Amino acid sequence: MKKYLKISGIIAAIIIGAVGVFLLYVGITDIPSYAIEKVNFQAQSSPESIERGKKLTMMLCANCHMNSETRKLTGKRMLDAPPEFGEVYSQNITQDKQYGIGNWTDGELVYLLRTGIKKNGQYSPPYMAKLPTMADEDINAIISFLKSDNHMVVANATPDIPTKPSFLTKLLCRMAFKPFEMPTEKIELPNPTNEVELGKYLAHNLDCFSCHSADFKTNNYLDPTLSKGYFAGGNKPLDEHGRVMLTQNLTSDKETGIGNWTKEDFINTVKYGIKKGENALQYPMMPYTQLTDKEAGAIFEYLQTIPPVKNKVERSIYN
Repeated sequence: MKKYLKISGIIAAIIIGAVGVFLLYVGITDIPSYAIEKVNFQAQSSPESIERGKKLTMMLCANCHMNSETRKLTGKRMLDAPPEFGEVYSQNITQDKQYGIGNWTDGELVYLLRTGIKKNGQYSPPYMAKLPTMADEDINAIISFLKSDNHMVVANATPDIPTKPSFLTKLLCRMAFKPFEMPTEKIELPNPTNEVELGKYLAHNLDCFSCHSADFKTNNYLDPTLSKGYFAGGNKPLDEHGRVMLTQNLTSDKETGIGNWTKEDFINTVKYGIKKGENALQYPMMPYTQLTDKEAGAIFEYLQTIPPVKNKVERSIYN
């Protein structure tokens, strides 16, 4: 018996020691890096693709990358990032060759957007939106815009400020959050005449589910429907003062969700921030004025197909 206890103690000590070494390694190293896959891609730019790319960039990227001083996508301190992720800065994504993406190829950009891997091989942490399921045509549009002569993306030499990831971020990037696979087949846009499919595509690829599910840490970006608390709200993004802004339940539950809303109610809220005369939106949720009524209405139609979840979330209102 004593021999058994001695052996068990040695094994336990080895396990504890190994875990300790692993945690020490995570703490002193940076976000992990991966092998880079070369992607042969050249954006097909046109006035239409640039305009589409601008629309998508304004809804997906500008909230994080728009600098209020430069009025360009030169990056900023993300005060609304959950503090457990560390001190987070968005990066300069103008065409500046030193600080921005001026030296990035279209293939390197598409690889980052799809997989989350930068041109130097380092993984981009979970707070950067990744687009593994976005249609090829829309990815092309975003890159076309980023390479255009629009004033928001022309070269601006505002230096990047490196993010200081927390221990939790480093740990999650080694155990939970991993790069996505580069798609091997073309991803098509949804049929625009199928309102529900169009709404699902927009709700997923405009990252609506990411905020309106239970927690950023349990979101499933390859299949958003598997995210914990899918569209039932309760997630805890922050405003620019670091205050928690609970996200609302957008399922069809009539008591705690939007089951009693009309399509017009939803369109007015999402596009203009107005619901029956009151201010319905607060930062970080901003009005998506770029959406057409058809697109906003399609998102509503899709949300109505999600099984109702009874999850009452009190609105976060600060004076």
